[in-house]
Amino acid sequence: MNARILVAYATKNGSTAEIAGVIADALKEEGMRSEARPAAEVRDVSGYDAVVLGGALYAGRWHHDAVRFARRHEHALAERPVWLFSSGPLDASAGERDIPAVRSAARAATLLDAREHVTFGGRLEEGARGFVARMIVKQGRGGDFRDMERIRAWARGIAKEIGEGAGPAPPT
Repeated sequence: MNARILVAYATKNGSTAEIAGVIADALKEEGMRSEARPAAEVRDVSGYDAVVLGGALYAGRWHHDAVRFARRHEHALAERPVWLFSSGPLDASAGERDIPAVRSAARAATLLDAREHVTFGGRLEEGARGFVARMIVKQGRGGDFRDMERIRAWARGIAKEIGEGAGPAPPT
């Protein structure tokens, strides 16, 4: 199956955009037609067979552009499989255990009947935007905690599921 997959993302400092790019590339390697796009710029999802939506985590909240995307496209997304991811923990915790979705991401998962939600480690480095982000970096708590192989493996799992016929989400 040569499915067309949208990987929409919401990011402040670019880390989530990079994760989305890795996911889109891994899906392409598995024979899917995929593209990563900022969630705020997506006006229509009808041309896609599946959607992956990712949002950065800030102060225990999913990025507002990811939340808005889920609400704006709720009905169209009900007709296709959806996977969600979050990025943000600035430590090794995301690689050591499953981290539950924050409240807003969990609501989106329920609203969209998402197949899965996963949390990946984040990245926060020198030059980060936002006062709190700069303070975290200044205190030495920044760094890159993303596990790119784990991200690629997750994307390959999505491709496999789509290839096995993951049709539209069942009606609720």
